Amino acid sequence: MKKTLLAIIIAAQFIACHKPASATRTKKDFGSNWQFMRDNDPATATSVNLPHTPRIEKLIPINQWQGDCVYTKTFDVSPSADEKLFLYFEGVMHESIIVVNGQQLAHHKGGYTPFTVDITSVAKVGSNVVEVKVNNEDNPMIPPGKTIKTLDFNYFGGIYRNAYLIRTNKLYITDAVNAQIAGGGGLFIKFNDITPESAEGTLTINVQNDFDIAKTFSIKAILTDAAGKKHEFTNPGTTMQPGTYGTGLIELKIDKPLLWSVTDPNLYTLEVQLFSGKKLVDSYTTKTGIRKIEITDKGFFLNGKKMFINGTNRHQEYPYVGYAISDEAQYRDAVRIKNAGFDMVRLSHYPQSEAFMNACDELGVLVMNCISGWQFFGNEEFVKNSHQEIRDLARRDRNHPSVFAWEVSLNESEMSEEYMKKANEILRAELPHKGIYTAGWMDNANYDLFIPARQHGKAPDYWNNYTKGDRKIFIAEYGDWEYYAQNAGLNQTAFANLKEEERTSRQLRSAGEKRLLQQAFNFMEAFNSNLKGKDKSTIGQANWLMFDYNRGYSPDIESSGISDIFRIPKFAYYFYQSQRSPKEKLAPELVSGPMVHIATYWDAKSPTDVTVYSNCDEVALYLNDVLIAKQKPTRNTFTDQLQHPPFVFSLGKFTPGTLRAEGFIEGKPVSEHKVSTPGAPARLQVSLDHSGKSINASKPDVVFVYAKITDDKGTLVHDSNLAVTFEVIAENAEIIGGNTVTAEEGIATIVLRTEKAEGAVLIKASTPGLTPTTYKIK
Repeated sequence: MKKTLLAIIIAAQFIACHKPASATRTKKDFGSNWQFMRDNDPATATSVNLPHTPRIEKLIPINQWQGDCVYTKTFDVSPSADEKLFLYFEGVMHESIIVVNGQQLAHHKGGYTPFTVDITSVAKVGSNVVEVKVNNEDNPMIPPGKTIKTLDFNYFGGIYRNAYLIRTNKLYITDAVNAQIAGGGGLFIKFNDITPESAEGTLTINVQNDFDIAKTFSIKAILTDAAGKKHEFTNPGTTMQPGTYGTGLIELKIDKPLLWSVTDPNLYTLEVQLFSGKKLVDSYTTKTGIRKIEITDKGFFLNGKKMFINGTNRHQEYPYVGYAISDEAQYRDAVRIKNAGFDMVRLSHYPQSEAFMNACDELGVLVMNCISGWQFFGNEEFVKNSHQEIRDLARRDRNHPSVFAWEVSLNESEMSEEYMKKANEILRAELPHKGIYTAGWMDNANYDLFIPARQHGKAPDYWNNYTKGDRKIFIAEYGDWEYYAQNAGLNQTAFANLKEEERTSRQLRSAGEKRLLQQAFNFMEAFNSNLKGKDKSTIGQANWLMFDYNRGYSPDIESSGISDIFRIPKFAYYFYQSQRSPKEKLAPELVSGPMVHIATYWDAKSPTDVTVYSNCDEVALYLNDVLIAKQKPTRNTFTDQLQHPPFVFSLGKFTPGTLRAEGFIEGKPVSEHKVSTPGAPARLQVSLDHSGKSINASKPDVVFVYAKITDDKGTLVHDSNLAVTFEVIAENAEIIGGNTVTAEEGIATIVLRTEKAEGAVLIKASTPGLTPTTYKIK
């Protein structure tokens, strides 16, 4: 293709925005009514909706399915002579061939980044057929490259993200990834000069003319803030020859911008309108934010304010369905991360979904964006595909305000110097402006930020006294491996008396109160230790990790999550929640402000030294409404760096009843939490985890449904492992993974998938000896 460069720059104009006529661009969900077959076996043939996984796996997917599968869809279109048709796939795992009406149009390698297929030349009026051939077998050429049976996560298969049918005019705004232009393609907005008074930057728009005649165009861009204030900019455009593309450049200036931050994640809606003459021929809308990120010798700064980043790691897997989860499920995970007290997430160890990125923008969660890799470095073809993944990731995510660092590094892999140099060059060519920082797990001068795991350092200081080079450190992982594989506990007197399985941070919820408290203590101790480097070289940290997950190389769940694989919190979750300032106010639908949580089940087996997590000044603990003590936080060697150390109360002996903790700030009660000794199982309580998003009524969705086994007063019976049988009464809804579930620590969980939940969904839960219950999802 020839290139026509438009060097026309027009200053900002702040004028009223008229409402244009409808543009020709449409983006239609392409996820329904696919025909699917696995391993060329007619017995597996079925009709499916996207997102889809080739096989429902067991809770622990030993010998996860790998092989070939085929998706086929018949669809009707009526393309006109001046239109283009594209298929857009957000993610297909991990090698795919696209055939439309018998003609192969694309062969894509890589399971984590999107791709576009231009079907204009083969589409016909009426019925059309698209066939997507997918293979997810081990392939050392495609990142992450490592075999499933030796990999520290699972990558599943199928068309596991959304697909869309996009219709545009033949004069249109390109897709950034599909255009394959370094630092270009699509829309690229960047602000280089940002203060509370003004923000100045540029917007580049890549336009393609696929008509067989020259076309003249102009551009209008509208930035609208959350309050509805519009800022309008124009570019008069130029004439483009047939078969060429051009880049329109617009200078931007926003007075008194609403800046994006972790507490106030202000977003702007960007609408770019493309005109041919006076006719609107294309319109592209996205969201973005304005923020200033700096890493200096003094630390990390967001909008000029120094910040120590407190974050976590996330794998995107759900039980049974693997990666095939809805946009709403992605959003719910981001809500859970924010509600746990975190302001940052590292996307270990691969690019995650567009919906999750959007959620992080909306909720104020900083993102360390990652390419796919773990303990593997392949040949030239692998390197080529890995470098291409960097380009695709940068083009897909460059307009997200949440991204503060780009991990263009193969995690824990022995990368060559040449690879690292080229990876950084690619990223900088794609994002050639201020405030872009690369991150690598190796201490290498090509990277802006050194991101070791805590266990890669030596106890007891680990990375706190790091002085090499001129790079800052971000602790990319901590709290797990140093306790699992190393004798890393700094409290050696207590640590020595623990059994090996009691020392580790890898604890299922069923491990019991003592071991869950030890997991929380390990995370707290490591957090406290990392803070000793914050005034030296360390700018932040991410614990390992948010949710339990599966691994290809191990026949058990990796359980160092502060929530289990069903997203149910462990005690450590509340430790992290307590580290958010009580003065910090987030959106009403999120958890913030003063909190207090009693970390005990308070039964005969519970420790009589009771830990309470709180961000309050003082906590009063009552037993059966009798004051035990009112005290300040417990500061010692393992908590002396924390803003909000826990409160430890010594009760001496166990007395059944109700513990009540009351949190005080400046002498005033501001928060309360109760824990009661459970009685015998008496009833079932069913609930649904919405986490900020109701079930999608028009597309497939997946949610967790919990049945809690309680006593007659509603107290959870933690030591109950009754088998609970679920039944769903509804059209277009099904239980994934089995109807009968053994309760873990008093809670039985199912994964519910809905197709189009337009009406009510009834869920019945029953267990022998207890009265069945019915829960209605409206």
